Amino acid sequence: MELSIYNTLKGKKEVFVPLHAPHVGIYVCGPTVYGDPHLGHARPAITFDILFRYLQHVGYRVRYVRNITDVGHLEHDADSGEDKIARKARVEQLEPMEVVQHYLLRYHDAMRALNVLPPGIEPHASGHIIEQIALVRQILDNGYAYVSEGSVYFDVVKYNRDHRYGILSNRNIDDMLSTTRELDGQGEKRNPLDFALWKKAQPEHIMRWPSPWSEGFPGWHCECTAMGRKYLGEHFDIHGGGMDLIFPHHECEIAQAVASQGSDIVHYWMHNNMITVNGQKMGKSLGNFITLEQFFTGNHPALTQAYAPMTIRFFILQAHYRSTVDFGNEALQASEKGLERLLETYARLQKLTAATASTVDVKGLRERCETAMCDDLNTPVVISHLFDTGRMINTVADGNGALSAEDLEELKATFKLFVEDILGLQESSATSGGTSDEAYKKAVDLLLNIRLQAKQNRDWVTSDRIRNELTSYGFTVKDTKDGFEWKL
Repeated sequence: MELSIYNTLKGKKEVFVPLHAPHVGIYVCGPTVYGDPHLGHARPAITFDILFRYLQHVGYRVRYVRNITDVGHLEHDADSGEDKIARKARVEQLEPMEVVQHYLLRYHDAMRALNVLPPGIEPHASGHIIEQIALVRQILDNGYAYVSEGSVYFDVVKYNRDHRYGILSNRNIDDMLSTTRELDGQGEKRNPLDFALWKKAQPEHIMRWPSPWSEGFPGWHCECTAMGRKYLGEHFDIHGGGMDLIFPHHECEIAQAVASQGSDIVHYWMHNNMITVNGQKMGKSLGNFITLEQFFTGNHPALTQAYAPMTIRFFILQAHYRSTVDFGNEALQASEKGLERLLETYARLQKLTAATASTVDVKGLRERCETAMCDDLNTPVVISHLFDTGRMINTVADGNGALSAEDLEELKATFKLFVEDILGLQESSATSGGTSDEAYKKAVDLLLNIRLQAKQNRDWVTSDRIRNELTSYGFTVKDTKDGFEWKL
């Protein structure tokens, strides 16, 4: 089976052909660590976690790089203004790196809760100033940048004459020039579209480094081009991020690469779509900005309850990564129940015993799931296939069917592959957040085994007492032909 992925640069699905098989290089734009991790961090992390997992599953050796934008860089939407990390450090009387470390640890905690695998390399922008200065030198030497009052700007108009600026976002430079107004403090630019490669630091700017042009700091777009090239080479396979990064960030990355080395570094550009909350774009001004910790604890006025990390992960995977996702309590509650059903079915599957022959047709699940994954990582279709087969598994578990040893072994292996290894769903995080889950399950199983023994000894008083007590605590206990099942 051939893996197809949607290449934003081409505007269509393409069969994935690695540049240096079996090695694959992936670079994903990671977080800017100046605040608690939120939904905007969760979706790209989970999207490219699925890509990472699946590429490894089909046999590639993947070098996965996800950067950290830390101190010294400007806000994303402008070439002037104060670094958000520096501002927070000044207000809270901290060193900028203290701010970075605090929020980076919280980001890592959230990613672990969501079962997002760590990248192989996680470079910091502030740790690669030398590489960014070298990139700026190359662009200057090739004539596509200019120095102005100690800062260095990319000459978009000149670049566009030789190449095309707007190739990724499908924008026309004349239209952009006609709709772009001159901003205050931008008089040192030749035209409003020019973007900073290096900025001379103002006296209040905390983080600064020496350069041939001034004491200052790199422009935001430089870091990914410089670090991607350092760790993955002058040409690598996949660059990913959210759709909000297509313009200007990734557009500027392409221009920087072409201007410095004559060709784009990236073969496939992949982008996940945006998230909304109750139909609105998430934003602090709208009162719907919800951090991941608030989702996990339920501590936000817009939330009616807490949602486990696996519920968030499952909810994101129920939509294709290129479609929008709207977070709301009703939708999340439906996902919570859906995930519970899937994991209950998976647990029941583990307890089934083989028969001499199958009376239900469960063949072809692995092939159907592989086909869906090869179709641009179509996780919603994979989930639907698992649910379809799950109905037959539950039929067998209820005593109304049978599975041969061969079919049962294949089902167990396929469910483990797609539920755990590829979709990354975990039962422990879907219940109590992973705290002492194994001991908790063993304790309940012990009680129910004592009850089972009491029933066999016709000790109905003990049997009924255990069942009634567990029911009063919120447990549902179901007797089966093979023993018992329970859930909270």
